[in-house]
Amino acid sequence: MHMTISIGCHGSTWDLDYDRQSDRLDDVLDVIAANGFEGLDAQIALLGRYRTQPERLKESMDRRGLRLAALTVPFTWPADVETPEERALADEFIAFVQHFPGALLNIPPRTGPDRDDLLARQKAIMNSANALARRSADQGVVSSFHPSSPATSYFRTSDDYRVMFDLIDADHLGWTPDLGHIARGGMDAVDEVMAHRAFVKHVHIKDHSSHPEPAWRKMGTGDVDFVRLARELRASDYHGWIMVEEETEQSAANPDEAVRDIGEYVSSLLRPAAEGK
Repeated sequence: MHMTISIGCHGSTWDLDYDRQSDRLDDVLDVIAANGFEGLDAQIALLGRYRTQPERLKESMDRRGLRLAALTVPFTWPADVETPEERALADEFIAFVQHFPGALLNIPPRTGPDRDDLLARQKAIMNSANALARRSADQGVVSSFHPSSPATSYFRTSDDYRVMFDLIDADHLGWTPDLGHIARGGMDAVDEVMAHRAFVKHVHIKDHSSHPEPAWRKMGTGDVDFVRLARELRASDYHGWIMVEEETEQSAANPDEAVRDIGEYVSSLLRPAAEGK
């Protein structure tokens, strides 16, 4: 019997800047609930007043019938071990997530200024990510590593991904494939996910097209076959989250409208595929 795939929203549709603090999470939750989604993966800058009040956030989400899928907590990890500040930040949100059964920590490495000394930087990042994941696992929280695709990202190409999979402590640290970033890195996004399905703990999707020039697209209008993804994840007995997001100019100008449009795509195509229909 297949378990259900849950579909929610990532907070980046409302604000791509992981460091810009805001306090409008209630409005975001209203839009998510109104458009048929089941939960939220929020970057920590989006928490606002709830950052120190996880119990109140849980009450607010429960009232709307929503669940916290994950918190996205970005790190630089400049050294071979976590800095004291990074460790304290991670521990703060490991404790936060424990208020939400089943929620995980989504941990993206920040983009650097360049890709010099690439392998050394990749090893340092993975050492710290693995250490965080082992510590969170000891406290019952899953951590999942989220690569991205800007030009100076440390994990953006197929070669970078091979290094990542070689270095990841798979007993403790999962992988959050972001299909838009994978496509932007020159790979077939669905093939890449399914080839490394054993690592997958959490999934982000946004659309991207390589032609006529590389660009983010409205969901369903780019190169990524999300229906195929949902079908193949279901067939593989994946029963985690798919988090939708968008990075187009239109979504930046009106994120609520973008989420309504994505909701229509999800209800008509993505959810039926995830349910085997």
